[in-house]
Amino acid sequence: MTVEPVRAGSSLHRLGVVCGLCAGAWLGAAEAPTKLVTIGISPFVITLGMVMGVFVARWTLPMMLKGSGYVFSDLRQKPHLIVWAVIAGMLWAVANTLTVFAVRNVGLSIAFPLWNTNSLVGLFWGWLFFKELRGSGAKGWFKVLGGTAAILLGASVLAYATTQQSAYTSGKATLGILAALTAGLLWGTMYIPYRKAYISGMNPLSFVTIFTFGELGATLALGGIFEHGLGNLFHEFSATRPVLFWLFLGGFCWVIGDLFQQYAAKYVGIGRGIPLSNTNQLWGLAWGALVFGEFAGLSTFARELVTGGSLLMIAGAVAIATAVAPASELASWKLAMERECSRYELNKQQVEAAMRGEEDQNAQKNGRRWWDVLVLLAAVGIFIALAWGTHGRSIELNLPWMLVLLAATTVCLVIGGTLLWRRTKFS
Repeated sequence: MTVEPVRAGSSLHRLGVVCGLCAGAWLGAAEAPTKLVTIGISPFVITLGMVMGVFVARWTLPMMLKGSGYVFSDLRQKPHLIVWAVIAGMLWAVANTLTVFAVRNVGLSIAFPLWNTNSLVGLFWGWLFFKELRGSGAKGWFKVLGGTAAILLGASVLAYATTQQSAYTSGKATLGILAALTAGLLWGTMYIPYRKAYISGMNPLSFVTIFTFGELGATLALGGIFEHGLGNLFHEFSATRPVLFWLFLGGFCWVIGDLFQQYAAKYVGIGRGIPLSNTNQLWGLAWGALVFGEFAGLSTFARELVTGGSLLMIAGAVAIATAVAPASELASWKLAMERECSRYELNKQQVEAAMRGEEDQNAQKNGRRWWDVLVLLAAVGIFIALAWGTHGRSIELNLPWMLVLLAATTVCLVIGGTLLWRRTKFS
C-alpha cells in the first residue's frame, strides 16, 4: 500500500525537474528583446511592451489549455488567493523593470546570474513559511545548501567579471549589479504567493490569469511616475511601434517559461524548483554571447570567469535538483497544506488531490466557453497587427545561432508540455 504514493511522488519530482529546466529555456529566450534598450528605448517602455504581451498570453494560454469556465471556477473556490496573485504580479513588474536597467548597464550574459540569486531568497522563504527541507535529513540539506552556495559563488564570480568589461563604465556597472540583485530579491519574495497558492490547491493557470493584473497595474504606475505622466509614457510607447511586435513576443515567451516555472514550484517546491528554472542563466549566456556578441569586449580572463561562474551555478542547480524530498519532508509539506486548509476552510481532500496533480472534476465540468475562441482570435489578431510593418533595429546578431537556440527552446516546449498533459492534464 505504500508503493503507489512513493511512485507518485517520484513521478511528480521528475515532472517538476523537467518543468524547471523547460522554464529556464523559455525564460532565457524571453529576455532577448530587452537588448533593444541598448539602442535608446526607455526601460519603462521596454517593460510596458513586454507586460502587454504577457497580459495577452496570460489570458490566452489558460483559455486554450483548460477553458475560462475552469479558471473562473477555480478562482471562486479560492477567492482569498486573488489578492496574493495581484501582489505577486506587482513584485514581478518592479523586478522586471530593474532587469532592463541591468541589461543596459552590464549586458544580458552578466545580468542573468545576478538576478538569479532569487533562488537563495526563495529557498529561505520556502523553509521559513512552507516547511520545505524540514525532515529532509543531512543529505538533503547538504545537496540543497551546497547547491545554493555554488549558485551564490558563481554569481559573485560573474559580478567580478563585469569589472573586466571595458564596454561599461564602473559607475554604470555598479548600478547594473545593484539593479540585478534587487530584482533577484523581489523575484525571490514573489514566490511566497506562488507556493501559498499551490499548497492551497489552486491551478497555476488560474493563478497567472489574475497575476497579470498586478503586473500591468504596477508597470503603468512606474512608467507614469518616472516618465512624468501616463501621457508621456504612451507617447513614447507609440513611437516604438516598429519594434512592439518583438516586445510582445518576448512577453509571450516569458509566460510560457513562467508557466513551466509555476508547475515546477508546485510539484518540487520553490527551494528546488526555482534553482532549476534559473538555468535560464545558461540560456541567457548563450543568447548574449552567441547571438548578440556580448563577449566581444571581454578579455580572455574575463571570459574564463564568466564561463567558470556559469558552470558553477549550473552545478549548484543540478545538486539541488537531485535532492528528492523524502517522506519525512513531504509530511512537513502536508502540515503546511493543512494549515492553509484550516485557515481558509478549504476542502482537504480536494487540495491533496490537486497537490498530487489530479484533475479537479468539478472545475473541469465548467471548462470551455464559446467566448474562449474569441479570446484566442483576439490574441492572434493583435500579433498579426503588430507584425505588420515591424522592422528590425540596427543591432548586430548571429542569425544561425539564433535559429539553433529557437529550435532548442521549441523542443523543450514539446517535451515539457507533453509530459505535463500526460501526467496531470495541466492540473
